Amino acid sequence: MYKKQMVFQKIVCFMALITAALVFVCSLGLSTDLYDALSKTILYPDYDLDYSSVTGSRVYYDMFPFNSSFTVVSIALIIVTLALFVTNSHSRRKYYIGNYIATGLTVAAQIGMAIWCIPQIAGFKSQFQNNVDFEELEAFSKDWGTLYIGREDTFFFDICYVVFGILIFTSLLLILNVCFKAVVMKAESEAIGKGERDV
Repeated sequence: MYKKQMVFQKIVCFMALITAALVFVCSLGLSTDLYDALSKTILYPDYDLDYSSVTGSRVYYDMFPFNSSFTVVSIALIIVTLALFVTNSHSRRKYYIGNYIATGLTVAAQIGMAIWCIPQIAGFKSQFQNNVDFEELEAFSKDWGTLYIGREDTFFFDICYVVFGILIFTSLLLILNVCFKAVVMKAESEAIGKGERDV
């Protein structure tokens, strides 16, 4: 049974690292389309975000501080996830306190990231869909040759929900792995106590 658990823990730890990297990629891409479509509509963003050729286009500038923090925190998530590999949680046959701490920190960082980001992304998506005048945006894009995105063009928001769903799922798998590891370690200890070799 321990061999299956060892394979499972390796898959889960690498999945955690890949998912953290996906969160970072999301942070880089979240505002790209908004920048291309909306940033040029506001003539004086440093002075008046409402002085715009397109009503509601300030959503890009409103989102910018969050997006910057999102990128920094996603890098921190990658660093925290690397603790799984520093402690050899992906390959260690027996877990020690460091492995449990690394797993706990990773799960806490993943869940915390999701709780912090999802409501804010949902709020900016709502602001984009409900506040931007898309007729004005379409006219502006034709006149100035900028990107036009419609009310339903929310891929840049929606993909974040998918990635955070995977992140939450991965955190559950990490918890399951610790439970699985505890069962295997107990069974192995009992087998050793009985003088058996195969567990």
